[in-house]
Amino acid sequence: MAEKQGNENPKPIIEIRNLSLTYESESEGTGYEALKNINLTINKGEFVCIVGSSGCGKSTLLSVLEGLQKPSSGSVRINGTEVFCPGVERAVVFQNYSLFPWMSALKNVSFAVYETHKKRRRVTKKEAEEIARTVLKKVSLTGYEEKLPGELSGGMQQRVAIARAIACNPEILLMDEPFGALDAKIRESLQSLLLQLWHEEESRKTIIFVTHDLNEAALLADRIVFMVPQRVYAVIENTLPRPRNQIQESDEYKKLYQELVTYFYNETPSLVGEDGGNI
Repeated sequence: MAEKQGNENPKPIIEIRNLSLTYESESEGTGYEALKNINLTINKGEFVCIVGSSGCGKSTLLSVLEGLQKPSSGSVRINGTEVFCPGVERAVVFQNYSLFPWMSALKNVSFAVYETHKKRRRVTKKEAEEIARTVLKKVSLTGYEEKLPGELSGGMQQRVAIARAIACNPEILLMDEPFGALDAKIRESLQSLLLQLWHEEESRKTIIFVTHDLNEAALLADRIVFMVPQRVYAVIENTLPRPRNQIQESDEYKKLYQELVTYFYNETPSLVGEDGGNI
């Protein structure tokens, strides 16, 4: 039996309104507008993929959602509160793993858990280590807890990075091309792992996932957000039933993929409305 698609009663968790970001150049006295008038609402528990050509602003938008960059105008709100800085309700997974090379897999994860909750004194170091062991088991790294990142393959290092993010128990996972540097087989296994972890959660996390790979977007996303430089120009509802691991030969999948290809290779700013997109 196919799983239900999406939420029956969607509840917004992220609201992006009239968002613009301009990088000022002191030497030239001009500015470069990286993002322009973006409007987007993302619901709680939704899996959203952001795609578009290199340099269109995907990673910049993600950095604003992280709270690492401040918009020039407009706003990002999470659960109704405007974002000005990073927060414990968000965790990030990058393409380059970003692990501490001198720490074991276990320490990389337990350190993140402890530091995330230290100010609120929610967990002890021992409890953080227990959480780390549990999550490393979920990502099939039992037996590798004491290995340093340099002793692990690229796929294993990314499993540690995913475990670290999930162990901190955020509401939102921000993922910036996390599988882009991996070979096709490892990439497919990590896609399956990510979906498994997403489905297993009692309270499903909201995932914002940047990718260049249209197949990846079709297999993972509830909605696919297309960007051209500066703007969102289309949002595609992905109604393919889950699970999707055996669906690539179906007519429905082929139809969706062809639609994605058409948008990707025929992108044009003329498709963008004055309000920043057809969101």
